[in-house]
Amino acid sequence: MPKGTPVPWSYIFIRHVLLFKFVLKIFYGTIVVENAELIPKSGEPCIVCANHSNSLTDALLLVTAIPSRTRNMLRLTAKSTQFGRRTFTSWLIESAGTVPIKRRKDFNDEDVDNTEVMEELIKALELGDAICLFPEGMSRYHPTIAPLKTGVARIVSDVLTRNRDKADFSISILTCSITYMHRQHFRSDVLVTFHRPIKFTPKDNPELVAPVDFNRIREVTARMQELISSGTVDAPSWDLVRSAKLASRMYAPLGTRMSLGDHVRLTRTFAEALKASEHPHEHDTGLEIQSLRRDLKNYQDRLVRLGIKDDRIRRPLTRRTILLRMCVRLLWSLVLFVISIPGLILWMPVFLTTFYAVHNFKKSGPIWDTWDEIAQYKLVYGLFSGGFVWLTSIMLTLPFASFTAVVVPLLMWITLRWLEDAIAAFRAFTALTRLLRVGEATAREMRDVREDLYARVKDLAVGTLGLPQDPEKHFMEKGGREKGRVRGKLESGAKYFSVRRRRKRDWNETLRLYDKVDYPEEDL
Repeated sequence: MPKGTPVPWSYIFIRHVLLFKFVLKIFYGTIVVENAELIPKSGEPCIVCANHSNSLTDALLLVTAIPSRTRNMLRLTAKSTQFGRRTFTSWLIESAGTVPIKRRKDFNDEDVDNTEVMEELIKALELGDAICLFPEGMSRYHPTIAPLKTGVARIVSDVLTRNRDKADFSISILTCSITYMHRQHFRSDVLVTFHRPIKFTPKDNPELVAPVDFNRIREVTARMQELISSGTVDAPSWDLVRSAKLASRMYAPLGTRMSLGDHVRLTRTFAEALKASEHPHEHDTGLEIQSLRRDLKNYQDRLVRLGIKDDRIRRPLTRRTILLRMCVRLLWSLVLFVISIPGLILWMPVFLTTFYAVHNFKKSGPIWDTWDEIAQYKLVYGLFSGGFVWLTSIMLTLPFASFTAVVVPLLMWITLRWLEDAIAAFRAFTALTRLLRVGEATAREMRDVREDLYARVKDLAVGTLGLPQDPEKHFMEKGGREKGRVRGKLESGAKYFSVRRRRKRDWNETLRLYDKVDYPEEDL
């Protein structure tokens, strides 16, 4: 068996030390990787394919998601316009051994020649490497996965044809689904789900050995699309995603202890059901689902106008309880903000730099063409400004430089923990304030609307989709390490400083003073 290309030191440094692990774990609150045991081991030719909605960040996530003990290197690909520039991003992708691919859209839609690139990728596969390709062809900020291009299947066919005389030769396509709760927002969550590899050999797949009927290529591509789509929320519009998330929260309300993967799959299940409203039929459930989707949207719109969450309507509180909780939440948030001030001084240059950079970048183009790169900009500018803060702190405290080099990162990390709790507490305070302003009459009216919606959502979930009658019991028995809450005081105290610790009650939360439920309204 081939051993694969030797890993350059620059790749190891970037992957483990600089950006791929450290910055991603700072930017995203939780990165959950599912089915890593399905990844083919080093020396087994493999093409890793995933949906592409977050530009360079997608590639960085895949590199960190694949354990180094399983695959020592993942050969990346990127558009050729990213190479040869005097930018950190250009240096980063070149140092990682990335292969440049020319796209027609970057050359005025003229024909481009990628013959040498394809030859390099094929040789890498024959050496036992794993290469990463995004078969959508480009990154875009859109709720649906674009039709996949046939390039991956054609590469598999070319490799099998060149090795048709090797009885033990095989090559795999490893599909992967990447789901961002809010891809561009600080401390949001990410799910990376690997699917069972599709394995090909010249003996078992003679239909892919030249000469090849192009329909066989299309069949492989369609199978890839089905697998990638099955692991994420693939919807025709942001409005449908929004309604599917509300339906899943109603069915499995706040406090249900489910993993991020279960949360995404549940949302996807409702999204697939709500798609029926796109083409309703008079004699099936299509019209009922269309009505449900419309009423879910109207209910969510009203929640947004009132500035409260569905959970505040689900569980009514007395005026006295609301006032008491407001005092507790406000006091706790103030305490955390005060003790965070020293660390926030260190974080301020990072926040200001990334805000300024992203603010200017958003002006450079429409949402569909720019928002998929926001996380990338935040990662790069956050890395540079954070490194500058660290080095400046060391220079200003030279007599104690060794002490400062350790204490500053630790202080910034615990400040981030306190800041997450402080913002969550203040967000709860503002929500309770709005709930108090809503008044009992409006709250009672909203509760009646919710009860009707809940009954219809539950009927759809249990009667039509075959979901469990008791989601809390089901997900508790199913288990999972990444839950919505930390259990018990001992576990909470022991894991307060842990990178893996979950402090959120809702997978939809980000480091914001308001609940993020809406998406861009621009026509995509």
